[in-house]
Amino acid sequence: MTTETLEALEDRNIIDEASLALDIDIEESNIRQFVTFFAGDEVFAVDMAPVQEIIRVPEVVRVPLSPPTLEGLANLRGKVLPIISLRRIFGFAERDYDDATRAVVIDLGQPMGFVVDRVASVVGVEPSKIEDVDALRSTVNTELLSGLLKDVGGHKMIMVLDFEKLIANEFTSLSQAVAHDNLAVGGGQKVEVDDEAPSDELQLVSFAVAGQEYAISIDDVQEIVQIPEHIVHVPHSQSHVLGVMTLRNRLLPLVSLRRMFGLPQQEDNEHSRIVVVALGNVSVGVVMDSVNEVLRVAKIHVDTMPGLLARDGDLSDITEICRLDEGRRLVSIISVDNLFSHSAIKEALNTVDNLREGLVDQGANTEQVETNGETDEQVVVFRLDKEEFGVPIESVQEIVRVPDELTHVPKAPAFVEGVINLRGVVLPVIDQRLRLGLTAAARNDRQRIMVFLFDGVRTGFIVDSVTEVLKIPKTAIENAPHLSGEQVRLIGRVANLEQQKRLIQLIEPSRLIESLELKGLTELVV
Repeated sequence: MTTETLEALEDRNIIDEASLALDIDIEESNIRQFVTFFAGDEVFAVDMAPVQEIIRVPEVVRVPLSPPTLEGLANLRGKVLPIISLRRIFGFAERDYDDATRAVVIDLGQPMGFVVDRVASVVGVEPSKIEDVDALRSTVNTELLSGLLKDVGGHKMIMVLDFEKLIANEFTSLSQAVAHDNLAVGGGQKVEVDDEAPSDELQLVSFAVAGQEYAISIDDVQEIVQIPEHIVHVPHSQSHVLGVMTLRNRLLPLVSLRRMFGLPQQEDNEHSRIVVVALGNVSVGVVMDSVNEVLRVAKIHVDTMPGLLARDGDLSDITEICRLDEGRRLVSIISVDNLFSHSAIKEALNTVDNLREGLVDQGANTEQVETNGETDEQVVVFRLDKEEFGVPIESVQEIVRVPDELTHVPKAPAFVEGVINLRGVVLPVIDQRLRLGLTAAARNDRQRIMVFLFDGVRTGFIVDSVTEVLKIPKTAIENAPHLSGEQVRLIGRVANLEQQKRLIQLIEPSRLIESLELKGLTELVV
């Protein structure tokens, strides 16, 4: 029998600070290798064959509707890795992670990381030291054990865990998915949603600049993204041209609407957003103080800008004004056609052309990767607590503010938070946190109601905030781990944006409301 401690392996450079590479040569062909580790006060072992590596516990994204033993999902070199707590599986008391805590990555059809208190050693065990558990079944629950190691590594007895059975017990959906690779994945079906606004309505994206509210037709908005950490500032460009950023391998010029409209300058903050607008094949990023909501406005509430106020030249971008809340709220509608005639936009486009020509002169590769519906999916990203979720943009009817008060209806379904009057229509409102089994949060100004259409019934879901509209390459989207039946039906896919260190859980909107719940909603709005 051979035994190697972690310290000895480190001396041999087999592991680095973060991970343990399991490639020890054992001369005797009949000797089996095991990794031993501690969870609670117990020492366990696992056959080394399915163990891929041992890593420090990474940061995780929490997954709603998953078993409590799941810590969350992590990104391991571009792959989504479920992280599971062995302490919770065995009912041990919770404890904080420390320098010794590790995740043992085991591949049984799908890699999974199991958090242990400490990895002890890698051992080679002679067959005579391995005891079958059949003799113990009458007195000890050996359901999760595949054997016992006797007098190994300084321990009289070490329990060998059967991780296949452990996964089957804790994650039924996952074990079924591993056994059936062709299992249909929730979220893969195309949802047909009639989301076209009636001909007498405008659908607008509203945003704020210097305390004023503006809007652009949603048809002209390609996406809404956060301001990147790095913007290339181009020398000798006009002040309203902020610079150039890279957006999926293409150069995107950025302009400040504040500077275009001659408004006081302000430092960007966490609420600032870039609204990517397009005219034909040309795109420009316009920096806004914040993006508010998606509006559906009846055309009878939209007035043409009075001729006395509609000036020619650089400030002719605002062509219409819509009146909301009985005229108490005025939103200026910006014409993208006029915007692209603005000298600031022309300057920004020229800046990109000049920059690209300069790169060509230097021999740089400036090939653009054009995005289209076949290679990207466009989603609305929202937050619940610290986690990010996404839904297809075509499934979202509109996004509105949460009113100060919701009307609570007697005998309404338990999952309904209340109802609001949305332009004369009763809109049931559900707290998305409660729908996903999360704790409720106090109302605040950042919360929004996302409106979906289910079999003709409009339903609103309260979310903590709506952060952006994002185009995600299909190559970055993968099937979510099957952790529970309800979870995989609702959250069947994950967008793994490795460079941005983001995992966005993609929700299947049609699964937000089940048939019986929809019947209750139908009775409520009739």
